[in-house]
Parts: sequence; structure tokens; C-alpha cells
Amino acid sequence: MSDAQSPATAVAGGTAGGSDLAGSGSAPGYAPGRTLPLVVEIVRQFKRRRTLAMFGLLLALPWILVVAFKVGAGSSQQANSLRISDLATEGALNFAAFALSVSVGFLLVVAVALFCGDTVASEASWSSLRYLLAAPIPRDRLLRQKLVVAMGYSAAAVICLPLMALLAGTLAFGWNDVRVPGTGETIAALEVLPRFGVVIGYALVSQFVVAALAFLLSVSTDSPLGAVGGAVGLVIVSNILQAVETLGSVREFLPTFWNTAWLDALAPQPEYDGMIKGVAVSVTYSVILIAFAFRRFRSKDVVS
Repeated sequence: MSDAQSPATAVAGGTAGGSDLAGSGSAPGYAPGRTLPLVVEIVRQFKRRRTLAMFGLLLALPWILVVAFKVGAGSSQQANSLRISDLATEGALNFAAFALSVSVGFLLVVAVALFCGDTVASEASWSSLRYLLAAPIPRDRLLRQKLVVAMGYSAAAVICLPLMALLAGTLAFGWNDVRVPGTGETIAALEVLPRFGVVIGYALVSQFVVAALAFLLSVSTDSPLGAVGGAVGLVIVSNILQAVETLGSVREFLPTFWNTAWLDALAPQPEYDGMIKGVAVSVTYSVILIAFAFRRFRSKDVVS
């Protein structure tokens, strides 16, 4: 019998747990740390149609909203309405805040779930995952590279929408001071601009739970749609439970409870207590879920 291992054997054994083969019969010059460079994975993911389609939608949404507001400018509105939607045409920052508020609860959730849930599951569905591991690429490294790229695209998705909304709002409605929803108070735009940067950062962190769950499901199934749908389903269920007021303070531990806490940063006297709690909840859940993802993938049978 020959001692040579087949690719399937290498997948099931030699690469399990992220162990490298250097010093154990590997080819000369093999270096686990040089396998699957980030640039390669970035280009591979960028060329996919779902990436281009999602970024196209995110970049187009602010302009669609501008057209909607322009077309509906002549319709009747309640006098002195101070809702965020009715103040969206007051200036670029008001418009960007509105665009973020209508997208953070679903569209950005879908984008993050798509980038993080499709990355490993799609390889499994194409039967290319076993060949990547047989290359051989250590399992931990493969998962880490894919997670970094997925999170990078998720961050770009969350950031590009409000930035495009700022551009669209400036061209359509001008660069004016900010009117605060609810109170109608006015704050200088230059004073609010740094806070809006914090708002964008918080919107990104609040999506960590979605990203982590989608990634865990991605390494657990060969169905990309199942991984993406599972993460989106978490948000839907969390929003439903959030509306059950009899749960009391228990709702504060739901992953979506603090998603709108960023509005407090745009108040005349900004408050960050809710955002701090939201960051703590999001980071805690995401660290646990990602740890489970790595543990699951180390022992997963990708040959069957």
C-alpha cells in the first residue's frame, strides 16, 4: 500500500483543526501563513454578482429617496411635524439620518447577513471547500481570512450608504443646520458632523451579531440561503420580542433593543449610555458566536 494520501484524506485528517503540514511530509517551500492571501479572497468576493448588486442597491437608495421626496413635495403634510421623515429635506445631515434610520433595520441587515452568511456556505455548495482545504490551507486560517473579508465588505456596506446619503442630501437639499426630531431644536451642522461619524460606527457595531450568526450558520450548512435567512430571521424574532413590553428589562438583552440608540447622539445634549450598552451586548454575542463558528469548523466533515 502506498503511503500517499488522497485529497479527501488530507481534508478529513491533515488539515482538521487548522494544523499545518510543514515538517510532516509537506512539499518544500510550503508555508501555511502564505495560503489564501487576503487580496485573493477580496477579489474573488468582489467579482461575485451578489456583491456588485448589493452595493449598487445601497448606493442607489439615497438617490431613490431624493426622487421620492421631490415627487411628493407637493403632497399635504401635517403642520409643524417633527418626525425624522418630515425633517429629512431640511438638509444633508437630516436626510442622511433619515436614510440610515430606514435602512438599518432591514436593508443593512440583509447586506451584512449576505456577505457573512454566503462566504463559506457557498464554497460548500459548489464543492470547492474540500479542495481549498486539500491545497492545503489550515482550517483556522481559511476561516479567519474569509471572516476578515466578509466583515470588511459588511463595514463598507454600512458606511457607504450614509456617506452617499450625505452627498445626495447636500446636492438635493443643501448643507444646512440640523433640526432635531421631536423637539425641532436647531444644531450647527459642523457640531453634529463628528457625532454622525460616531453614529455610523455604532450602526456598524450593532450589526456584529447579525454578521457573527450568519458566519456561524455559514460554516454549519452548505446552503447560503439558509445561512442568510437564519441571520435575518434572528432580527425579525428579536424585533417581535422587543415589542412585548411585559418582558420588561429582559428586552435590553435582545440584540436589536439598542439599535436606535444612535438617535441620542444627535440630540442637543448628546447621551451615549444607550450606545455603550448596545456595544456591550453586540460585542458579547458576536464573540461567543464567532468562537462557536471556529470550534464547529475545526471538527466539521467537509468530505461527505
